[in-house]
Amino acid sequence: MKRGFEVVSKDKEQALNLPYRSTTNAAGYDFEASKDFVLPSIWKANFLKVIWLLHHNKIVTEADLVSGSKDLKPFLVPTGIKAYMQNDEYLLLANRSSSPLKWNVILPNGVGIIDADYYNNESNEGEIYFQLINMGLRDITIKKGERIGQGIFMPYLQADGKDERAQVRKGGFGSSGM
Repeated sequence: MKRGFEVVSKDKEQALNLPYRSTTNAAGYDFEASKDFVLPSIWKANFLKVIWLLHHNKIVTEADLVSGSKDLKPFLVPTGIKAYMQNDEYLLLANRSSSPLKWNVILPNGVGIIDADYYNNESNEGEIYFQLINMGLRDITIKKGERIGQGIFMPYLQADGKDERAQVRKGGFGSSGM
């Protein structure tokens, strides 16, 4: 088994679809949401207040900034899927081209990287989540089974020499540091 997908243990009874290529020559495997998920709009709460204050050259307090920034964070949409691959590969997570058009949804950093050692980690079994931000004016509900992103298996190269700082993965999402 070189590379592929499995359903995580906690979702085995959920009748989830494994990621799939929608066309014969598609590079990406489409991932679906494993459950209904409400993705809040960034245009809620103090975010608009902070923009208004800045636009009108008003004083913006630290409390305004902290309160306003909480609405800008990405949310983790679960897939119920984990991926296995060779040690010199990773799974690149990307937007589907229709996601920004359909929902005004983006990945905040443009892509996600799933390392080979994320598979079956002790923290979350390697479940893949898509970090999403809703740029639309209203909250949206992503329904279970709706396609939320795509994954592309990619090889990578390493620099010469041993990286003395590299450690064995001990956890799930974000475990290699923030």
